[in-house]
Amino acid sequence: MASSIIGGLLEQGMPAENIRASDPTREALERLRLQAPVGTTHDNAEAVAGADVVVLSVKPQAMAEAAASIREPLSASGAMAVSIAAGITLTSLESALGENTPIVRCMPNTPALLREGATALYANAACAPAQRKLAEAVLGAVGSVNWVPEENQIDAVTALSGSGPAYFFLFLEAMVDAAEELGLDRETSTALAVQTALGSARMAAVGDVELAELRRRVTSPGGTTERALEAFEAAGLRDIVKTAMQAAAERSRELAGELG
Repeated sequence: MASSIIGGLLEQGMPAENIRASDPTREALERLRLQAPVGTTHDNAEAVAGADVVVLSVKPQAMAEAAASIREPLSASGAMAVSIAAGITLTSLESALGENTPIVRCMPNTPALLREGATALYANAACAPAQRKLAEAVLGAVGSVNWVPEENQIDAVTALSGSGPAYFFLFLEAMVDAAEELGLDRETSTALAVQTALGSARMAAVGDVELAELRRRVTSPGGTTERALEAFEAAGLRDIVKTAMQAAAERSRELAGELG
């Protein structure tokens, strides 16, 4: 995710010399240097010194150690910290980085790897309007950004867009498997299913038509689509989706407790 954000910033015109990255492994930094001539170091404090914004792109289990290593230089620079670690609350981050530290907690998703991500953000009270705009610019380099008004809504975001790509991959798998049973080969089935998903998402994104209306426009009375949708409804598809997303949100809340 860090490499994706760096790549997106460079594509938007950010000078490579304005970016520094820290990682404990030599291999990770070598891969990054092949991507762009940004500054690299194994020293987190060195990477943070004099920064305007610090992106904490670490696994939740590594956050405590990473935060401890940058607390002093982060405080000295007055930089804003942006955390993409799932389950780490602002209360925990403020405790680790300093109560007066401007912090933005966000939840991106894996399509950010292709600059097609969807990220939700929530800022603490220490963040100035200019810093919020800076956070938007950083995460906007890899896709769309949306602010949520309450931190607890991050759990819903995790269930929706954070975990969402896997839901679509599962649905595509099921479509491809069913198409094979109907006689299509797997390569053709996969190509048609993926392009159908791409085209449908594009239709939903470019206009101001409600999703339900888009569905109705595809569904001719008495036709094949209507028969398929009736089968989905009879099988309880909406309830299945609701149950799955509630489970994901609950697990997000559990992680916050475990990691906090």
